[in-house]
Amino acid sequence: MTFTTLASGSSGNAALVSCGRTHILLDAGISARRITTGLRSLGVAPEELSAVLVTHEHHDHINGLAVLTKKLRVPIVSSAPTCRQICYKVPFVDDLVRAQEPGTGVRLGELWVESFSTPHDAAGSVGYSITGDGCRLVLCTDLGYITPEVKQAVRGCDLLVCEANHDEDWVRSGPYPYSLKQRILGDRGHLSNEAGAELAALGVESGARTVVLAHLSAQNNTPARARQVAVRRLAALGCDPERDLSLTVAPRSELGPTFALERGAGVKAFRREAALC
Repeated sequence: MTFTTLASGSSGNAALVSCGRTHILLDAGISARRITTGLRSLGVAPEELSAVLVTHEHHDHINGLAVLTKKLRVPIVSSAPTCRQICYKVPFVDDLVRAQEPGTGVRLGELWVESFSTPHDAAGSVGYSITGDGCRLVLCTDLGYITPEVKQAVRGCDLLVCEANHDEDWVRSGPYPYSLKQRILGDRGHLSNEAGAELAALGVESGARTVVLAHLSAQNNTPARARQVAVRRLAALGCDPERDLSLTVAPRSELGPTFALERGAGVKAFRREAALC
């Protein structure tokens, strides 16, 4: 099983999980053209997509759905509240959406997908635990605080993907419109530097072989700033940041690194036109 970020900028929420002939897109926050270009560069034909898993209905997570699904008719899986919002915001997808309630699982080709609730101001926001070929990765997005559901989902995974996104000081002084600042500051689910670092440490402590802090861009934060937060938190908990933490940094036009999960062999990272710090 492999995990590749298709773009890691703040408006680039999109990643590919592959296992054998099964290919699942995690969120579609970039344009359909960039998604299909990224897929082809990974040797995956867009027509081979098995499904799109959507974490929540904010625009920067569903931007590419309208064009992508109209052309390919790919099933969209998310929680019931998110499915309702997608049908409202994206035309011609009513017959494609499939509601999956948090705490339940579904078989998608060679992958078993379970969802769990995540704290966010978007109703029905979820994370995903994906198992294939004896390995399990967990994706948490826009996480501002850690709930028992999140802790349980992370425990014992092979690869944990979480975000070092906004922090309060950066949002207050950063280049955001006033209305967006107020929404972010009022939503603990967006202030995720400390929570991302804490979750990274929790993942390492509970057996995760590799932790990836993603969702980085100059608009949200600087990689150095995010790393400092994570390193301090991990070091305080007795973890070795250089050994236990990977940081994906890529311009919005590039792919992030590919992580290959192998049963009994750990997680290997391959650079793909992006820095892996």
